Amino acid sequence: MRKIRLHNRPKMFKRGARLKPTSTDLGAQSEVGEEFPKRRNKAIYLLPNAFTTAALFCGFFAIVQGMNQKWEMAAIAIFCALVLDGMDGRVARMTNTQSAFGEQYDSLADMVSFGVAPALVAYEWALKGLGKWGWLAAFIYCAGAALRLARFNINTGSVDKSFFQGLPSPAAASIIAGFVWLAVDSKIPVTDSVIPWAMFFLTIYAGITMVSNAKFYSGKALDVRYHVPFGVMILLILVFVLISSDPPLALFCIFIVYALSGYFLWFWERFLKRKETNH
Repeated sequence: MRKIRLHNRPKMFKRGARLKPTSTDLGAQSEVGEEFPKRRNKAIYLLPNAFTTAALFCGFFAIVQGMNQKWEMAAIAIFCALVLDGMDGRVARMTNTQSAFGEQYDSLADMVSFGVAPALVAYEWALKGLGKWGWLAAFIYCAGAALRLARFNINTGSVDKSFFQGLPSPAAASIIAGFVWLAVDSKIPVTDSVIPWAMFFLTIYAGITMVSNAKFYSGKALDVRYHVPFGVMILLILVFVLISSDPPLALFCIFIVYALSGYFLWFWERFLKRKETNH
């Protein structure tokens, strides 16, 4: 019998061959079980970006108040920016409105609120009297914040989310703002030579620690949706009482302890490793 040829016979795939993804397959799984990378969401969402804009406004407001020599208002504005910056990311995750635009916008806002604003306030308040050493310290802080944010952006998804690599820029800004607020509230004269040099070392420390490899607890592993022991609520109430009793002193001490915690953790890990090697 004469064989009939099938001209439209589909080509057979080799065993083990992988299918190439099409434009509609991105973000899904192929027929062989390989998961392709999802497209980055480029949408612009109102709610989380509104918090980012408010944080940016507080940073700009701090710069304006610093230029007008209203130091207490400038310091409080930086702390307000810190609160708003902590809310925009959580709001985005809770409402599933995370986007590439929001990530970049948040970084730019952080550079203004926690990079430029604290450096300018510190320089205008105390560092200006130190001459070139003053503006060099302010620049080291500002450059450290920029490098910290750039490194954070490229390391997203590749580092342990439980810890930050280097001091977070909001915490670094809180050290500067807390010291300004504490000195103004305590009516310590800036003309005293101790204050400018204390601000000098704090600014240098914050700028260098932001680009260090020390690990600082991020708090991202803490899920507020689940239950906590009763003792945690008691501790939370005590923290609120402590802060409300003397906000400048309490906030400054809290962030100083946090800024030192990364180095304590580093020394503790090295001590444990040396202890293991000795055994």
